Amino acid sequence: MTITFTDFLNNLISMPNFLIVTILISGVMFVNGGTDAPNSIATCISTRCLSPNKALGLAVVFDLLGILIMTFINSTVAETIFNIVDFGDNSHYALITLCAALVAIVVWSVVAWFFGIPTSESHSLIAGLSGAAIALQHGISGINFDEWKKVLFGLLVVNVLGFVVGLLITKLIEKICKNMDRRKTNKFFTKLQIVSSASTAFMHGAQDGQKFMGVFLLGAMLATGSKTQFSIPLWLTIYCATLMILGVIIGGKKIIKTVGMKMAKLEKYQGSAADIATSLCLLGSSVLGIPLSTTHIKTTAIMGVGASRGLSRVNWNVAKNMVLTWIFTFPGCGLIGYFATLLFINIF
Repeated sequence: MTITFTDFLNNLISMPNFLIVTILISGVMFVNGGTDAPNSIATCISTRCLSPNKALGLAVVFDLLGILIMTFINSTVAETIFNIVDFGDNSHYALITLCAALVAIVVWSVVAWFFGIPTSESHSLIAGLSGAAIALQHGISGINFDEWKKVLFGLLVVNVLGFVVGLLITKLIEKICKNMDRRKTNKFFTKLQIVSSASTAFMHGAQDGQKFMGVFLLGAMLATGSKTQFSIPLWLTIYCATLMILGVIIGGKKIIKTVGMKMAKLEKYQGSAADIATSLCLLGSSVLGIPLSTTHIKTTAIMGVGASRGLSRVNWNVAKNMVLTWIFTFPGCGLIGYFATLLFINIF
C-alpha cells in the first residue's frame, strides 16, 4: 500500500479517528526512542569505551541509519506487523479498534509499571493488536497465524539463540586471545566495542522502526479503505526516524547513564561479544520478518557472555523477569485490547 504525504494530511484533517491513531502511534515511537534505543548501546558505557554523551550521539546516528537503510533493503518486519491481524472491511470500526489496541498498550505499560511487571513494547504491540482483532471479529478469525508463528519463533528460538551465540563468541575470543598481550587486546576491543555498539544501535532502528511503521501503514490503509500492495513511503520512514531520534535526544541520556552504570561489569571483549551476538540475531530476524524485543535479545546475549565463566555467573533473576514478561504481557495486554475494543465500539 502506498500513501502520499498529502493524502496522509488530508486524512488527519477529515478523520478524527485516524488523527487519534496517529497521535498514539507517534507517542509510542517517541517513547521507544527514549527507552529502548539507549539500552541497545549501554554495554559500551559499562565497559568504559564511551562516555554517556558520546554513546548518545552514537545511538542517534546509527538508529537513524538503521531505520532509513534497512527499511529500503528489507521491510519484512513491517509487513509481519501489518499483516498480523485483520480488522475487517468496515473502516470506521477498524480504526476504532486500532485506537483501542494502542490505548491497551499504554494502559498495560502503566499497569505493569505499577505492579512491577517487566514489559516489552514489541510484545505489547502484538498482544494489543491481537486482542482487539479478536473482539472485533468475535473470534480468532482476525488473527493471521502464519505471521504469529514468526512471533512465537522469536520468543522460543531466537532469544535462546542470543544466549548461545553470546556464549560461543566469548569462548572463541578467549581461545584466540589466550596468549596475547592484555594491553594490546584491550586497545583492539575498545575500538571493536564502539563498532559493535554502533551495529546494535543500527539493528535496533531497523527492527523497532519497522514495527511502528507497520502499524502506521495499517492505520492509513483502514482510513483510506485501500488494500493495494504493501509499500513504505519515504516520508513515513523519515517521520518515524525523526520521532525515535527525538526520543533518544530528549530522554535517552538519563536511560543511558542508568542502564550503563547498573549493568553487570563486563570486560571490553565481553561487551563486544554481547553486541556482536545481538546484532547478528537482530539481523537474521529482520531479514526473516521476525519481530523481536531488542532489549530481550541484548539481555540474553549478555547472559550468554556471563555463562562463559560458568552458569553460576548468570543472573537468573533476569531470565525469570523475561519469562514473566511473556507470561503476563500477551494475555494481559491482549485482554485489555479486547475489552477496550468492545467499549470503544459501543461508545463511538
